[in-house]
Amino acid sequence: MSENTQDSKGKLLVVDDDRPLRQRLILAMERRGFSVVAAESAAQGVACAKSEMPDYAVIDLRLGDGSGLDVVAALHEVKPDCRVIMLTGYGNIATAVAAVKAGAVDYLPKPADADQIEAALLNTDRPLPGPPENPMSADRVRWEHIQRVYEQCDRNVSETARRLNMHRRTLQRILNKYAPRETPNN
Repeated sequence: MSENTQDSKGKLLVVDDDRPLRQRLILAMERRGFSVVAAESAAQGVACAKSEMPDYAVIDLRLGDGSGLDVVAALHEVKPDCRVIMLTGYGNIATAVAAVKAGAVDYLPKPADADQIEAALLNTDRPLPGPPENPMSADRVRWEHIQRVYEQCDRNVSETARRLNMHRRTLQRILNKYAPRETPNN
C-alpha cells in the first residue's frame, strides 16, 4: 500500500494487480493532487475501502483473487458517494453494464492514461468522456488482446487457442508477426 499526505483533490484508492501499471498510476495521480492508497488484490481493496473510505477509486475489473466488482460493492456500502472508475483489458458490453450497475461512474479500457482517468474521476457535468485523439486501430486492439491472453496462459499456444476459440496454427501465425503498426491517422 502507498499513501501520500497531500490531500487537495481527495483520497483515491487504486486497486490493480499489475504492479508496474499500479505504480505508474499512483505516481501520476499523486502529481495531480490526489492522496493515493493502493491495493493489489480484491481482498486488500475491500479492506482499504472499509478502512480508508476514499472519495475516488480506480479499480481493475479482473484481479488475481477475485473481481473488482466486489471492491465496488464494499466501497458503496461504506461511502455511497465514492466516484469509481473501472479499468479493464477485457472490455465488453456485459462487463461494462455490470460495472455501472455495481456503482462505477465510468468504465475505461486499458491502457488508459492518467489524464483520461482524472477527467473521468472529476467529470460530473458530462456523462461520457470525449473520444480519444489517437485510438488504437482494431488490428492493434486484437493483437494486444491475443498477446495478453497468451501471457495469461503462461505462453501455452494450445491453451490460448482454446480460450480464444481459434485454430492453434492460426494463433501461431499471429504470434509470429510483429504488432500492427500505428499510423498518425489511426
